[in-house]
Amino acid sequence: MNTTPHIHAMIVAAGRGSRFGSSIAKQYTMLQEQTLLQHSVARLACSTYITKCLLVIAADDTIARTLDFVLPIHYAIGGAERWQSVQAGVEAISNAGAADSDLVLIHDAARPAVPSHDIDNVIEAAMIEPYGAILATPVADTLKEAYLQSTIQNKPINSTHSYAKCTIDRRHMWQAQTPQVFRLDQLQQVLAHVTEYQLDITDEASAFEHLALPIRLVTGSRQNIKLTYPDDATLLAAILTAQT
Repeated sequence: MNTTPHIHAMIVAAGRGSRFGSSIAKQYTMLQEQTLLQHSVARLACSTYITKCLLVIAADDTIARTLDFVLPIHYAIGGAERWQSVQAGVEAISNAGAADSDLVLIHDAARPAVPSHDIDNVIEAAMIEPYGAILATPVADTLKEAYLQSTIQNKPINSTHSYAKCTIDRRHMWQAQTPQVFRLDQLQQVLAHVTEYQLDITDEASAFEHLALPIRLVTGSRQNIKLTYPDDATLLAAILTAQT
């Protein structure tokens, strides 16, 4: 196996982030006078392994190409679902002449605070793995499984409320982050599997899990949070300020 493969960095920025509740796509939220997308590209540029970046954007995106980035940027047009956007990016990387054993690094545009040493750590872990590696953090909080209930002691209640059913053993629970790094040929195969069976996946590692292919977990920083809700912007701004 080639232990020194080329690294092809990709940022998925084709979604709108419906939970964020903004009129613009959340990757264009401004923090410290730059968009999240610019911050995320700048973080990848801190890695000694990354010299350029592919941005996967929506077909109607009118903002990305107007921004200045610290890395040379190439573009691909994404799809309706995240995995379709990743597939479009992987196809662009492959068509550009990448080798099967090269590594594809996939990062979320909405994770602008990933520490540079975490990026290098997950790349170096993926280099010695047959399939890949992802950043993740062990779950620290108590996890509850919830259920909905319409009556209590034969009295009606608000059925939209959730109730605690049981506590889940968190000893083997991890919270996935990005970057996630995979062998190009293996990533192509699992994405073809997702397409064939129309699987509902939320990250690329879960596609490998469907085929029982081992993906290494690399402990990442808890500062590497994702902008999902409006309140996250305040926390991210504080983290970015502390990191400078």
